[in-house]
Amino acid sequence: MINSIGLIEVKNISKGIRITDEMLKSADVHLIDSGSVCPGKYVTVVGGNLAAIQAAVDRAVLIAESALIDSFVIGNLGDKVYEAVCGTACAKPNGALGIIETFTAASAIQAADAAVKAGVVDLIEVRIARGMAGKCFVALTGEVADVKAAVDAGARLAIADGVLINTEVIANPHPDLWQSVI
Repeated sequence: MINSIGLIEVKNISKGIRITDEMLKSADVHLIDSGSVCPGKYVTVVGGNLAAIQAAVDRAVLIAESALIDSFVIGNLGDKVYEAVCGTACAKPNGALGIIETFTAASAIQAADAAVKAGVVDLIEVRIARGMAGKCFVALTGEVADVKAAVDAGARLAIADGVLINTEVIANPHPDLWQSVI
């Protein structure tokens, strides 16, 4: 199980491909995801040993220069965040639905990590800027109080970075809505 990840998000695809190559060559990291996202940005996520991830992200930031949008390293990734980022989370509807919407991939993953650490919630998905004009969102479920606490915790991080678009907590979603979210 991967519990340490790093991410780099840049403004252009060609620079992103070069950065990904440099990250993989500069440290013993595992490529989790890499690719272009709307609108013409490039995101790379790596996992592995914390020190190696830090070295790879530091190298990427150096190369990115003015193309850098965002980056992070998380050394103790919250429960099921990795699965939600990869789209393999198996959450079942459990009361309330919470959504955190952001402008950057890094902020969405960081918000998801903060959310699962703030409340007893299950992540449904962390959708990263593919086909959404560069927007990202986190969807989670749990008891209303936990979902509110989780959404608030995730939103605080995105607000601090100036990338929060919106949050919603739906206490009792219609059963048909769950079909479109999960």
